[in-house]
Amino acid sequence: MTLSSRVQELRRKHETLSKRVEEAQRSPGTDALVIAELKKQKLKLKEEIQRLSH
Repeated sequence: MTLSSRVQELRRKHETLSKRVEEAQRSPGTDALVIAELKKQKLKLKEEIQRLSH
């Protein structure tokens, strides 16, 4: 896998997590810990994308 394709894959995963966070925040029954974990995963992906992009 090339670096470029790896970054694209990470960006897709980041976008998917963004959508999941938005959906979870709109759903009143979603546990705050679940939302926090999704945000944590999203942040890790963002950091990895930035690391690989520089």
